[in-house]
Amino acid sequence: MTDAPALRARLVDVLRADGGLTRADLIHAFATVPREVFLADGFHDREQGFLRPDDDGFLDAAYRNDALVTKLDDGRPVSSSSQPSLMALMIEELGVAAGMRVLEIGAGTGYNAALMAAVGADVTSVDVQPDVAARAAAALTAAGVGNARVRVGDGYLGAPEGAPYDRVIVTVGITGVSPHWLAQLRPGGLMVAPIAHAGNNPVLRVWTEPGDGRARPDWPARDDVWADGVCGAGFMAAAGPLGASYPWAHPAPVRADGPIVPTVRVPPRWRQPVDGLRYHDLWFAVGAWDRRATSAPFDGGTGCVLLDETRGGGAAIQADGAILAAGAHAESYAGDAGILLDRWVDLGTPGIERWRAAMVLSGEPEAPIYVPREWALVV
Repeated sequence: MTDAPALRARLVDVLRADGGLTRADLIHAFATVPREVFLADGFHDREQGFLRPDDDGFLDAAYRNDALVTKLDDGRPVSSSSQPSLMALMIEELGVAAGMRVLEIGAGTGYNAALMAAVGADVTSVDVQPDVAARAAAALTAAGVGNARVRVGDGYLGAPEGAPYDRVIVTVGITGVSPHWLAQLRPGGLMVAPIAHAGNNPVLRVWTEPGDGRARPDWPARDDVWADGVCGAGFMAAAGPLGASYPWAHPAPVRADGPIVPTVRVPPRWRQPVDGLRYHDLWFAVGAWDRRATSAPFDGGTGCVLLDETRGGGAAIQADGAILAAGAHAESYAGDAGILLDRWVDLGTPGIERWRAAMVLSGEPEAPIYVPREWALVV
């Protein structure tokens, strides 16, 4: 199939079947905004390598429900066009609507901003990479989008010249929320952001108690900032203050050359493994209960691991309920993982959307961030 409108219609069908695309105005946006215009400099396809607009398969790949890497730095992805189903879910979760002012942190290709603009929002997108921002701005112009703009700058600072905003959307993996965004958000406004948790970046909905005061320039601690779980996800990690650590953070993901080889194997407890979304629900719960949880390669696959102090052992919980453990305390870690797995099952296998945490100030003293403190299940 080489006809762009037909490919857009096929993508809409996929997104509606996925369940994240339900609104008529956003359906129209996905059906009319030309994603290929925002990929004019090409992208890295997992099957065909780097594809440019004149290459065979470019258009078809551009309209798959995939994240597309558009920039590498020493082989590491540093910019991309997010998976369309995740874009749809985040825009719908945020309730972006006509007339709203939206601050976007991380411009990517500009496609996400164009979709929000197509439903009638006024979008200001900020990206720290000048070349990424320039390409996104050029693509918005080429696509005829007049109500979205791209600014080069430190995303941590937001874009005060366009404040106040009704919504904030973050499209890069962060460890916490900038107080500047809260200061630039209208009372009662909402934010969605992929915030680090147990080696992943699940999407969280951040909100404040109605009627409470706004953050002041000296960023005193507040007790009115909350985060709710939305869905599991993976994003490229931000650098600088938005990627700062804090005392109770989970261990950083393990990026080893080879997998950890287990010495203890607990058999699967389910004949049919849970699917990807449900596995992320389990992973989130494990991370909410145990600060040792992170992402690590274990016996050929990467997943949820209780990591020991050596970062070379611990226990992995797999999608079929099997537990693999290694290291000097493998038996003990396997037992702990089993207790956590039992707890999730006993509570009815709660999803990410069942979790809530207060956000507290931490990170670097000169550039603090609000991070989740203690997660609890909500009824």
